[in-house]
Amino acid sequence: MPATDAATPAPRTPRERARAQTIADIVRLGREHLAVHGAAALSLRAVARDLGVVSSAVYRYVQNRDELLTLLLIDAYGELGDEVDAAVGRVAEADFAGRFYALGRAVRGWAVREPARYALLFGSPVPGYRAPAERTTGPGTRVIYSLMAIFDAAWRAGAVRVEPASVAAGPPAVIPPPLARDLTSIREELGLGLPDGILARGALVWTSLFGAISFEVFGQYGENTFAAKDVLFEHHLQVLAGIAGLE
Repeated sequence: MPATDAATPAPRTPRERARAQTIADIVRLGREHLAVHGAAALSLRAVARDLGVVSSAVYRYVQNRDELLTLLLIDAYGELGDEVDAAVGRVAEADFAGRFYALGRAVRGWAVREPARYALLFGSPVPGYRAPAERTTGPGTRVIYSLMAIFDAAWRAGAVRVEPASVAAGPPAVIPPPLARDLTSIREELGLGLPDGILARGALVWTSLFGAISFEVFGQYGENTFAAKDVLFEHHLQVLAGIAGLE
């Protein structure tokens, strides 16, 4: 995927195309360095060396390490979002549970295949780096927007239980006023029809999904705890679909 912001127009002139290709090469090498050395040790000088140019030449395209990290974030978020969209798009629109499973499997598949890039997106913050929200929030929220769109479409179609079987045995959860205000803001921002209770459960499903993936990618289960990680993840998806009321 080209390492450009989503709003950046496609290069037209030979000079613009050459510049775009150089930046793409820098990002490609940045991904390789990220996989070997980690985000904290990322070095533009090392990237320049592998590109075969002096470091001053690279700075004409990428100003500093933070700019390279931002390009890597946008690149990774974009690739993950594209894979999720493609996986969900292969499932019938009315199969809400199937679309949820497809989303979860796509995120996990990408994360297991790209652990260093997943760590850049969802691991520990890189010391001294602050991602520019105006460039990374859009790409970074694609997956959660897709997830909430599935829940919202299911709710509008009458395919979500108000109290799913997995939680119906207990008393209904009470939404405190401060949380209700947050949920109202989210609902208005995303144009959702979900009531507070289901929207709050959606947040639980979101964080639980990424928590399960992070535990696997970062080795937090322990070396010999689960041999059948595929089966474990499918079980997690089934439980989360139940929490969401999509069973």
